[in-house]
Amino acid sequence: MRSLEIGLVLPMEESWTDGATPRWAEIRELAVRAEQIGFDTVWVPDELLWRPSDGETRGWWECVAMTGAVAAATSRIKVGTWILSALHRNPGITAKVVETLDEISGGRFVLGLGSGHAGRQAHAFGLPEDHVVSRFEEAIQIIVPLLRTGHADFEGTFHAARDLEQRPVGPRPGRIPIMIGAKGPKMLELAARHADIWSWYVEERSDLDEFGPKLAAFEKACVDVGRDPGTAGKSAGIIVEPTSVTGAAEVLGTPIRGSAEEIAEGFRTFAAGGFTQLELLLWPRTMAALEAMAPVLALLDSD
Repeated sequence: MRSLEIGLVLPMEESWTDGATPRWAEIRELAVRAEQIGFDTVWVPDELLWRPSDGETRGWWECVAMTGAVAAATSRIKVGTWILSALHRNPGITAKVVETLDEISGGRFVLGLGSGHAGRQAHAFGLPEDHVVSRFEEAIQIIVPLLRTGHADFEGTFHAARDLEQRPVGPRPGRIPIMIGAKGPKMLELAARHADIWSWYVEERSDLDEFGPKLAAFEKACVDVGRDPGTAGKSAGIIVEPTSVTGAAEVLGTPIRGSAEEIAEGFRTFAAGGFTQLELLLWPRTMAALEAMAPVLALLDSD
């Protein structure tokens, strides 16, 4: 068993290069092939509609529906949300969604959960645009008890759950893994208190120069709330260019690239730096790029 879990982020968005829509048949094929070549997890992003002020509008498939389809199309690989937005959904229904996805997958679902972000897409859909972290703090006071104990009773400013039972339950009552995406101080505190796994994603560079300080901040948050940092998984969402096709740096951030051995060595630096898993955004999001990852996984398996 490799020491570092490797996940593949599936393409849900209109292409960064030519605007093409990723079709279900292509997404299913990528997920099934990722399972075959040894990825540990496939991740389904949760976005709605990007309308950057200085770029082109980019649409996304809906995360929950696609996650259920991916779970049904695969049989062994873990399936996770990357990262389910608490801002978009009622927390009690979110917990029900999570339990349902674990049932569909036969106990392979990983809940990636975050606060979401207000902005142009939230405005377009009529979603809340204020108190994002406070809304998340209330949401997890409903979601976590429902998933861990099967019951929630909470009355807050933004959310409520009144003598709410989690019924029915799937194959892992109380044991569905929760991964929280967190960067700021309050979110790190909440992750330290509630997450089985902490995660953040690349903003500029897919290396430890960027991710090391983020990991240190999470570990400090664990210590501050009285938690052993070693009891939490630590995950980094990074970009990888495994073929001769380049261009990620201009759009998403500096990738790890090169030969299979060079990419594997880049991954090993994350493991040595304290990370337990990686979530890979491949550039380009194609079957050829996915196939190029097979020798990288084989190298990691042989370590």
